[in-house]
Parts: sequence; structure tokens; C-alpha cells
Amino acid sequence: MALEVNRANYDEVINSEKPVVLDFWATWCGPCRLIAPYIDEIAREYEGKAIVGKVNIEDDNDDLANRYGVKNIPTVLFIKDGKVLDKQVGAAGKDVFVQKLKALL
Repeated sequence: MALEVNRANYDEVINSEKPVVLDFWATWCGPCRLIAPYIDEIAREYEGKAIVGKVNIEDDNDDLANRYGVKNIPTVLFIKDGKVLDKQVGAAGKDVFVQKLKALL
């Protein structure tokens, strides 16, 4: 299961030595619900190798979305050493997310 990322744990997550995958989502977003199982599967499959987190923009975390210029959801950011190196805006197949994560490992 993906880690819930919010203001309280954001700095710790983003400053990890491991690559970070952040999924910005909302409960009312159909495409977000579509990719949610992929994000959770990737979190399990890459446990210990990467941090896979979800940022619910409905839970007063819109400042985190604004920090990265997230205008559409789902937006999945691929971060290494605190820098966004890739992103996926909109729904995509699991293989797209895995390929982008593997590029960071």
C-alpha cells in the first residue's frame, strides 16, 4: 500500500535517499481511482527500493500540489535527490509508471 504523504511527513519523504513516486489524487477523480491499484502494487513491489506515496489534494495538501505546479490530477511525480526528474499527467498503464521508476533506480 502506498504511503499517505502530507505536510507532516513531506520533508522526510522528499529528502529520502531512495527515489520517490508521488501520486497527487482526489476521491472524486475517476482517473485517479483507475490508477490507484497500480500505485499500490508498485509500492509493494518496490518496497525497500523506492518510496511510493499518495498526496490527497482534498486533505488540505493543496499547497504541496501548488509547490510542484500540479494543475491536473492524477499527476504522478518521479523524484530523486529532491528533484522532479519525470512526471505522468493523467491515467496510464502500470507499465508506464514502472518504466519511469526504473529509470530512477
